[in-house]
Amino acid sequence: MADRVYLDWNATAPLRPEARSAMVAAMDAVGNPSSVHAEGRAAMAIIERARAQVAEAFGAVGADIVFTSGATEAAGLALAGRDLGGTGLEHDAVDAWLKRHGEDVVQFANSETGVLAQLPEAFWLCDATQAWGKLPIAFNWLGAQGALASAHKLGGPKGAGALVLKRGTEIPAQLIGGGQEMGRRAGTENVIGIAGFGAAAEAAQRDLEAGVWDRVEKLRTILEKGIAAASDQTIFVGKDAKRLPNTSCFATPGWKGETQVMSMDLAGFAISAGSACSSGKVKESRVLRAMGYDELTARSAVRVSLGPTTTQDEIERFVDAWGAACRKFRARAA
Repeated sequence: MADRVYLDWNATAPLRPEARSAMVAAMDAVGNPSSVHAEGRAAMAIIERARAQVAEAFGAVGADIVFTSGATEAAGLALAGRDLGGTGLEHDAVDAWLKRHGEDVVQFANSETGVLAQLPEAFWLCDATQAWGKLPIAFNWLGAQGALASAHKLGGPKGAGALVLKRGTEIPAQLIGGGQEMGRRAGTENVIGIAGFGAAAEAAQRDLEAGVWDRVEKLRTILEKGIAAASDQTIFVGKDAKRLPNTSCFATPGWKGETQVMSMDLAGFAISAGSACSSGKVKESRVLRAMGYDELTARSAVRVSLGPTTTQDEIERFVDAWGAACRKFRARAA
């Protein structure tokens, strides 16, 4: 596994060392954060430190940070009982809720294509899961009443997320009981996961301010030039639109996306044929179809997503491997 190259950062980012250290330290916090004794207060202090770290990193100081098990639960919490509509480009978790309950929901950055949305002046919910830490955005100027976040997209642990709400926003609790998280999400908090979330958010903001993603964007340019040189029939989705700096979605009509993913996996590269929440489903991309691409193109799309530790050598190796696989596909199709 040491020689493998990970190019699926939008599905999940590798755990940051800062998050790992915070989680290891939190494992020694024996108390229940709802307990009033010293041990309980120590556990609650870990949660509140993480809450402050997330608020600072997301430009949400003064907002309510409601910790959840991830962005999917946060979406359910924010959307329950509301008659809303979307664009058809939303993440599966949001799209499923929209189909069940009812344009007041915007995905800031699409996870499959990286394309950024044009935000209205005021709206209910912003799915900023992919945007946090990659773009200079702040919740307090988004114009949304709420926003979604997921720790593992930032290099934190899986199973921790948050719903960010403007102070005073009323939402019905979906999990009721002990009154944790300001009465909005009952149940003993995931202290270890929350600690990792806070540390990851803080580290991600440092990377952003240091210009790390500018370097990543340059690597994406190298990637796309290499793919284009290897195949003049390949289509780059959203190439002329504003995108996340790390995301490239491209389609070679007739060459199924899942076939490309398997071929690259055997060659030692992890890429995706869509968002991780759609994995295992052999079907066309709902997002690309909503963007107007035909079925053949939608079924042929793959996503390559880079991260702060991606190197130029890895990108060049991927381009060589993908180009060789493309030539084999062309030969078989001839």
